[in-house]
Amino acid sequence: MTRANRIAFIGGGNMSTSLVGGLVAGGYPAADIVVAEPRKNAREALHKRFGVGTTEHNAEAVRGTDAVVLAVKPQVLQEVATGLAGSLGERPGPVVISIAAGLRSGDIERWLGGERPVVRAMPNTPALLGAGASALYANARVDRRQRAIAAHILESAGIIAWLDDEAQMNAVTALSGSGPAYFFLVMEAMQNAAAELGLAPDTARRLCQQTALGAARMAIESGEDVSTLRERVTSPGGTTERGIEALESAGLRDAFREALTAAAARAGELADTLGGAEPQA
Repeated sequence: MTRANRIAFIGGGNMSTSLVGGLVAGGYPAADIVVAEPRKNAREALHKRFGVGTTEHNAEAVRGTDAVVLAVKPQVLQEVATGLAGSLGERPGPVVISIAAGLRSGDIERWLGGERPVVRAMPNTPALLGAGASALYANARVDRRQRAIAAHILESAGIIAWLDDEAQMNAVTALSGSGPAYFFLVMEAMQNAAAELGLAPDTARRLCQQTALGAARMAIESGEDVSTLRERVTSPGGTTERGIEALESAGLRDAFREALTAAAARAGELADTLGGAEPQA
């Protein structure tokens, strides 16, 4: 496994914490990780919990690193990246991994002064539990070793998938980025419906949560297509068939198609707003 000799995280929020925690738990030396974070209490908490180095200065954090993870809010990434442009050393320098949603690699590279290896990553909130799903896109300046480094960092919090076309990142944002909220909404609706049928709310909640967990595990561990699994538990003339028919009649598939299409479109709008519209060919 290829790994960085030294990693800097710019920003010490929840996603940084999950990645740092995953790296350290996987055996990466805490002494080779430094987190730049302006909040003193957050720095102290990270050092106490993981033993990593901390600083309030971004330029100090990136010195001598192989990888820099930009884990700040999209609205401030331009300011942060511009401020780091003179601190990354001679080009190409370390691989810069952005986990800020909605910002294209070309904009990030431009803010860093140009000619920098940039990996754009889209993790999701289950990464906080080590169960994340992240898509990654590397610009043309990222070499094989740097791709492996980026993979190692993001895999510390879950699975990864590489994209060949950055335009696909909008679909990823709509699917896995926003996806946890869709499942929460479905669970909420199922719990409420079960309560209306007479179950105690706590019982409905616990049964729904375990059912969702079990279904997800079956989908992952069986290796079979979800349509096959659905058909297997849908006995002709049974209760599940009747429920599936009701969902299909209500337009469930169209609703999810519209939801993902809308979310993907919004991801593109945010990229244009935060980074500047892509130049026309």
